Amino acid sequence: MRPTHPRPHGRNISRLLLATLIPLASATAQQVRTGTVAQTYAELCASCHGKNLEGAQAPSMLDDVWIHGGDDESLALSIRNGFPLKEMPAWSAALPEKEIRAMVIYIREQRAKYAREQTVFAKPAESVTVKSLLHRYRLDTWVGELKEPYSLAFLPTGRAVMTEKLGRLFVIENGKIAEQPVSGLPEVDTGGQAGLFDVVPHPDYAKNGWLYLAYSDLQKDADGKAVSLTRIMRGKLRDGALVEQQTIFQAKPEHYVKAGGVHFGGRIAFDRAGYLFFTIGERGGKMVAQDLGLPIGKIHRLHDDGRIPADNPFAHDAKTVPSIWSYGHRNPQGLAISRETDQVFDAEHGPRGGDELNLVEKGRNYGWPVITYGMEYNGTAMTELTAKEGMEQPVTYWTPSPALCGISFYTGDLFPKWKNHLFVASLAAQELRRVELKDGKLVTQEILFKDLGRIRHVIGGPDGALYVLLPTRIARIAPAE
Repeated sequence: MRPTHPRPHGRNISRLLLATLIPLASATAQQVRTGTVAQTYAELCASCHGKNLEGAQAPSMLDDVWIHGGDDESLALSIRNGFPLKEMPAWSAALPEKEIRAMVIYIREQRAKYAREQTVFAKPAESVTVKSLLHRYRLDTWVGELKEPYSLAFLPTGRAVMTEKLGRLFVIENGKIAEQPVSGLPEVDTGGQAGLFDVVPHPDYAKNGWLYLAYSDLQKDADGKAVSLTRIMRGKLRDGALVEQQTIFQAKPEHYVKAGGVHFGGRIAFDRAGYLFFTIGERGGKMVAQDLGLPIGKIHRLHDDGRIPADNPFAHDAKTVPSIWSYGHRNPQGLAISRETDQVFDAEHGPRGGDELNLVEKGRNYGWPVITYGMEYNGTAMTELTAKEGMEQPVTYWTPSPALCGISFYTGDLFPKWKNHLFVASLAAQELRRVELKDGKLVTQEILFKDLGRIRHVIGGPDGALYVLLPTRIARIAPAE
């Protein structure tokens, strides 16, 4: 909350009245704890700060003027301790720490909503030139009439392959999609957030022809009920079919979860040494992300044929899943490895608030759900902890949640000032971001465009253009010149 309250036109709050505010707040604490953060704000804060943070007796919180600091820690301190001499009560007696944290998230959300409403973002129609901070570009449809394209990969043969969430794999040649999908694919769970996810060629595809796929593997449990979990397989394209299929990773049957549902992960990336990294979300189970005996809520690392690397952090512990590289992940829907530094980055969904970009390192714990910068989707508090010893901090996080999805480092030559920058797709925010990193830290970021639809992925093509997967088409971004 804004820590400084002016005294408007003689309507000063008496010291006697001020002295009663904290006991009153404490008396209503149980009622506050059962409500959403929006209800808490309306009950405790709106009379001074305005219904929409626009200000009333106290200044607006929608601008960027903060007398006592506008970062998360300073906001929490202002809410917790108040400024009694300036007629702002301390709310620590009424609000437990996790609800104070939720209030900070709520303030961030409302400020971001106001900022979006005041900002005109690029929404490029066909062949309209857009001037971004570093380059002018043009966006055109490359392939249209698609149904939820999920991933795209360019092959050294001059062709490309594309997955659709609904379980279909297509070949694209000369900008034209094949009339029929590739045959021979395994059965895919497509309920909820399940589906056919990433498609990535082997780094030596020109010689071996291996194509890697991540998908929600549909099985039956001992009671005959449908269950599924992310599975990694590889195969080769031949005469319109996927042949010579091999399983690279499949969890134990007892680790499978009810079919459909949420948080599958499903991204794949190879590093320069040829190791295969892939992501599996925690399937909504929260604390399972902390359990090294389960594969969910983790990022994994394997040899290209599925063997366990001897230097994996938990490879020699019989109680763990040996493919685990890092843990404490919620739903990593983006995975990219810098060609410049070989650092691994993931983009993952937080709950409400707290979407993260992480530098993923060997054996590290990324905290979910013990620490988070988000709250529950229904607006109730989750935890006050945003940091804890032994748990990693994100490179950056976003509140409100843009619902991050695919990420890619740009390595082409058409946009030289974007070289080695990270491009980030998002679903809910429907925006494409450019993120500049240095030494694993955020330097700057920019929204290139917004509101063209949910964006599943962004991929650099061999021609140096960027290819963006929108709900019904793949768009190509090329220099306006």
